[in-house]
Amino acid sequence: MTAPAITDHGGDNPVPDLPLHDLAGFTHRWVDADGVRLHAVEGGRPDGPAVVLLAGFPQTWWAWRKVMPALADRFHVIAIDLPGQGHSERPDGSYDTHTVAAKVHAAVNALGVPTYWLVAHDIGAWVAFSLALTYESRLRGVALLDAGIPGITLPDAIPTDPEKAWKTWHFAFHLVPDLPETLLTGREREYVDWFLKVKTFSPDTFDDAEIEQYAMSLAADGGLRAALAYYRDAAESARKNHEALERQHLTLPVLGISSSHGSIPDMAASIGPWADNATGVVVPNAGHFIPDEQPDAVAAALTDFIAESD
Repeated sequence: MTAPAITDHGGDNPVPDLPLHDLAGFTHRWVDADGVRLHAVEGGRPDGPAVVLLAGFPQTWWAWRKVMPALADRFHVIAIDLPGQGHSERPDGSYDTHTVAAKVHAAVNALGVPTYWLVAHDIGAWVAFSLALTYESRLRGVALLDAGIPGITLPDAIPTDPEKAWKTWHFAFHLVPDLPETLLTGREREYVDWFLKVKTFSPDTFDDAEIEQYAMSLAADGGLRAALAYYRDAAESARKNHEALERQHLTLPVLGISSSHGSIPDMAASIGPWADNATGVVVPNAGHFIPDEQPDAVAAALTDFIAESD
């Protein structure tokens, strides 16, 4: 079998018009993941335990930029842009999380990593949960950060209480055919600005350059379509999750990372019915975007989780 192609330059970048940001000590890679080119940023200790990071909406791998250096002394750190995200290809077809999980796992294989710890936030955690259900034998543990996972931690009904509704209203909005595209095209920056400022404990967590960076990714060819597709395929993701859970529950170590002002008050309790070995931590003074808001606390929680699980 021919080994998947790996490049460490921008020549195979499927989103060349989107500015590429560097992080000291890390290298950009593009891998062929079952026919989809995915972007990975790799660094740290090559001989250390591998830690794979996945970000969520409306972000990219850059969401982990403050956490990655703190992990690099001990771990082989790999942040991957999901299909449709950042500098990864924006394919047509299904974005249900089991389909996407297979692409992510193929990317990790292409990078030559046999086993790994998986850490994921928001939509990245949707994908990580489905990946763990299918490839549990290849994972050493999973950490999931503040995520309404379809069929798992996502409430069946969107609350109408204004004090709660602002946290999850977009799930229904993103499901509506065509309307989000009509309202958001050309206004991606305003939309991203709202998410990043309202859903943080401190609204000055993100500066204008970061907001612009994420907005540009969403506006890049196919980015908005792909971002919405994760929500539009959420029912299929939930169905496949429950099909898998009928066969077995997760037995590997699972860490639920919640925050004092996040969307899911207790990730560990929400995941517990489907995971035999789930523990949790709550990060203080943080909203939904925990890796950006409290990177040192996230890095410490992950380091402790891996050490205790090993």
